[in-house]
Amino acid sequence: MNLTVKTLNRTALLAFTPFLGIMIWLLLSDIVIQLSEDAFPEARTEQTPLPSAEMKSAASGLDQAQETAAQTRQSIQKQLKLYNQTNADMAKISAMAASQAMRPLEIYDRNITQKLGKPAATIESDKLRAQLFYIQTENFKSYALKVKLKSSDAMKMTLGGDELGRAETTLAAVNRHRAAAGVNAGGYADGGGKRYPLSTTIVDGDYATGFEAPHANLFFVGLNDQNELIGGKFSSKRQLDAKKPKFGASFVPVLLLGGSPQPIPAKWQTSPKRAPRTVIANYKDDQLLFLVADGYNESGSSGATLGEMQILLQRYGAVDGYNLDGGGSSSLIFNGRVINKPSDGQLRKLPTHFLFFK
Repeated sequence: MNLTVKTLNRTALLAFTPFLGIMIWLLLSDIVIQLSEDAFPEARTEQTPLPSAEMKSAASGLDQAQETAAQTRQSIQKQLKLYNQTNADMAKISAMAASQAMRPLEIYDRNITQKLGKPAATIESDKLRAQLFYIQTENFKSYALKVKLKSSDAMKMTLGGDELGRAETTLAAVNRHRAAAGVNAGGYADGGGKRYPLSTTIVDGDYATGFEAPHANLFFVGLNDQNELIGGKFSSKRQLDAKKPKFGASFVPVLLLGGSPQPIPAKWQTSPKRAPRTVIANYKDDQLLFLVADGYNESGSSGATLGEMQILLQRYGAVDGYNLDGGGSSSLIFNGRVINKPSDGQLRKLPTHFLFFK
């Protein structure tokens, strides 16, 4: 009986032994794994998936970043739209301001033009606007040339044949220089078979004849470097140089200063009383006005008096006015045509000419 029990216990033990070994191996394996995780926590991090709460937090952060980027993009677009709109508004304001600034000048130009009447012809370009008017008065027929200079090279004064002592008609000068219009300039004196400009004469900023102090009521008239009319009696070269003249010529007498008529020397009131005349004047906006009066001779019985030319200058709103060479020298060329009727029956050859370019 005892032998049988021992045999059974031995048999049971042998049967249980493999199971016990497995349990011991599993226990030891769990201990090793636990020790490994404690010693190398990074390994656990790599192998262990993120908890759901952390995944939700990461997703929420990504959504917030995308939302912030979208808001930033929208803000930039709004700023660009506002910037573009502001620029457009500023452009409109600038254009309106420029238009308003020009309005007084436009009104002034319209007023002085209406006094002259309706233009018979107009030359318009980027360089200038030249308007021709026909004027009929009680005692003579005359013409007006109103010129707005838009460029520094729209007007210049030339010597006959571009050489001191030579002379040519204003039409010849216009054609040779390919000008749009031309008017005779200063007086002259003949000598040695040549025709020289009278007194102080400046061409292209240089003194063609040297400076001559004023005498016998002579004056100098021309344009400065700002296309402004300058004129008067200059007692010294320094005084004239201070005006920065580009070109100009000399003659007699001064007719208008500041809108007021100037005394006409007795000699010029009667010698001759009437004659063909050429006058240069300016307006408040620096436009130029040329008046050319017809006369059939220089005997004093036809044409205009200097007093009548003063009246016309005042009537048309001129500021300063100067008498240029007249008689057979009076010449007005417009668009290649001789407009006035020269008292010599043909144009006279002259040493100086005012030319206009389009």
